Amino acid sequence: MHEHDPNPAPSRDRTKEWFVPRFGPARFRVFVGLLFLPYTGMVLAYTVIGAMLAPRIYWDRVAALLIIYFLALGIGAHALDAIGSGTVKPWGAFFSRRELWALAVCSLVGAYAIGAYYMVVFTPWLWPIAIVEGFFVLAYNLEWFGGRFHTDGSFAFSWGALPVVAGYVLQTNTLAMPVIIVAVAGAMFSLVEIKASRPYKALKRAGDVGTPSMVALEAILKYISGGVLLLGVGLAAMRWNG
Repeated sequence: MHEHDPNPAPSRDRTKEWFVPRFGPARFRVFVGLLFLPYTGMVLAYTVIGAMLAPRIYWDRVAALLIIYFLALGIGAHALDAIGSGTVKPWGAFFSRRELWALAVCSLVGAYAIGAYYMVVFTPWLWPIAIVEGFFVLAYNLEWFGGRFHTDGSFAFSWGALPVVAGYVLQTNTLAMPVIIVAVAGAMFSLVEIKASRPYKALKRAGDVGTPSMVALEAILKYISGGVLLLGVGLAAMRWNG
């Protein structure tokens, strides 16, 4: 683990990102930024989209999976990401290594405790998904195996395709070909997001703020995250009223 610079350079200071609140104490703002809420929202929306494909909706399971992914990804995976990279992470400058580990462990334990209840009682076919997602939480964010799994493909599979499948499986304990097709679509949307995010962060690090390229990439990130979120909300509203 490399030591985090307590005073990151302005080009690396992500507290001025578009998804970070402009109000509140610094640690609160950084914690909200650490959650990457627009992108976490995309993953939560994928779980809802998958669930809405089921013939019958159990709304408690929809809510449970939202909580599970918020804990595991929104908090756990992003805390591990702040720990695991060999480069300086601006978020980590505001939290100690112990604090980040505490966030990661507590959130992951909570997520798997909730998931275990549903997998034992209702949907044992969710176990393979939970195991694979757990592997990617660690291998992707801690960059295990020399970063072999810290790739765009791994990102799209674990945080685009699998959440769709998880949403459907938790409702039905089965899998269907149309769900796999929608899961591939989720992976493709996530590829758009990560392909735009990487050059966006590179421009940020270089200090190229306000350039046409930066503005265009930020717009892509806003539109893809907002669009997927609205799709999930719209489908849920349709099934709720149906």
